[in-house]
Amino acid sequence: MRDHPRSGASPRDGDAALPAYAPPHADAAPAQDAAPPPPTEVWTGRASSRLQWVLAAFGAACLALGIELAVGAAWSGGPAPLVMSVVGCVAAGLLILFGTLAFVKVNVKVEGDHLEVRCGHAGLPRRRIALCDVVEADHEPTVTPRHWGGWGYRWRPEKGTAVIVRSGEGLVLRLGDGRVFTVTVDDAEAAVRHIRARLTGSGTYAAN
Repeated sequence: MRDHPRSGASPRDGDAALPAYAPPHADAAPAQDAAPPPPTEVWTGRASSRLQWVLAAFGAACLALGIELAVGAAWSGGPAPLVMSVVGCVAAGLLILFGTLAFVKVNVKVEGDHLEVRCGHAGLPRRRIALCDVVEADHEPTVTPRHWGGWGYRWRPEKGTAVIVRSGEGLVLRLGDGRVFTVTVDDAEAAVRHIRARLTGSGTYAAN
């Protein structure tokens, strides 16, 4: 009869030695580090103008004058001059008021496969440009209303279209169909870098 080794005794020659068992540690490091989070896909910027508020106040004053004439004025020269004055003041006030409030500020957002420009507090007018249509994005250090003939949504045959709310830096986009779009926005250089990175990643832009 074969004797079995007592507990703690070393195994005899020829007996297979069992590997030691080590319990897993709860705090063991993972096999590989977690991948870093992807960079943000959205860039936002804005620009605003205090001068537009001054012009809006002037438009509100014209509107108030027209209402005052319509309510309290009594002209002896007949109703025609009074009506013309009231209509003129109200029309000028509304035109100035809404025309300036629409371009008190502009918001620019680059998200997904497009760039979107929204004007004013209501977001109108709005311009949406697909990044696949953009050939080149550039930073313009000085954009002034004088270059475009005023504030607002502008168009000039030799310069293209633009959204101008103040003097200063801006973003210039050259599109594949030959058109050019300019928008005044703060930190336009960051917008250019972001757009170029997106276009390079999609293979539609070759950096110089």
